[in-house]
Amino acid sequence: MGNPLLDICSVVDKDFLDKYGLKSNDQILAEDKHKAMFEELVKKFKVEYHAGGSTQNSVKIAQWMIQQPHKVATFFGCIGTDNFGAILKKKAEEAHVDAHYYEQSEEPTGTCAACITGDNRSLVANLAAANCYKKENHLDLEENWKLVEKAKIYYIAGFFITVSPESMLKVAKHASENNKIFGLNLSAPFICQFFKEPLMKVMPYVDILFGNETEAATFAREQGFETEDIKEIAKKAQSLPKVNKKRQRIVVFTQGKDGTVVTSGDEVMMFPVLEIEQSEIVDTNGAGDAFVGGFLSQLVQDRPLEQCIRAGHYAANVIIRRAGCTFPEKPDFH
Repeated sequence: MGNPLLDICSVVDKDFLDKYGLKSNDQILAEDKHKAMFEELVKKFKVEYHAGGSTQNSVKIAQWMIQQPHKVATFFGCIGTDNFGAILKKKAEEAHVDAHYYEQSEEPTGTCAACITGDNRSLVANLAAANCYKKENHLDLEENWKLVEKAKIYYIAGFFITVSPESMLKVAKHASENNKIFGLNLSAPFICQFFKEPLMKVMPYVDILFGNETEAATFAREQGFETEDIKEIAKKAQSLPKVNKKRQRIVVFTQGKDGTVVTSGDEVMMFPVLEIEQSEIVDTNGAGDAFVGGFLSQLVQDRPLEQCIRAGHYAANVIIRRAGCTFPEKPDFH
């Protein structure tokens, strides 16, 4: 469940970033001053369209890693009844994702501009329709809730907390009450800062917490952890209150080219990422989503934690060699 967005990816120049007040490596929600940016991007630069949105990307990658059977994952989110919405539906179908969109006509389908400079990417999301997801109009419907009950693992990116925290909580509580696995991603520093209250409401139900080094640092600051050591932050995040005591929380923090920090039991482990030449990196956009997708693809098959991490690293390594969150026909993961 998340924000389905149509990604508009393009290599831009520093002038373009400056004009719209963008940092080279960041993710923000579009404000009024960014509205014209989407049109300028399409007019001025060569763009590629991809089905995106953080959660949907992870689901796509998990399906790609698993290959068969198709539709191992069901995705909920809101789109518009427009051309971009039609493209999104087609793209989800091509990726063999079982997408059940809530469709409405008041807002257009959401878009996300990925402005690439070198190996940095600045993401500007215009949620539009994605912002209109309604628990009572979709999640609560019997046929949709049946799909929730059927699942054994749940994953939602933190971004969705800005849209429907009540949907997130309903799913999280269901997972906890039925001893199923609920995964959450911190997603962006602004989630940890400005959506602290809804984030901490859902945290007691989180079995696996994902994030990157920047999000982890912001989370620690906001929670008053009084440490900048990422291993310590992981331990403190692991020991936050938890409802389902049958599962100890696992915390997974990626750090780009540096090793991934993982808590397991009372240990904090570090897993090195796969080596890659700087010259082979095309686009780091989607690396975090890909890591989660790879991780989930093994988790759903009850593989050990080490293999989940290895699959995450493999998927991220594949994604950063390509533009957008795209992948070759078949994975080569053993």
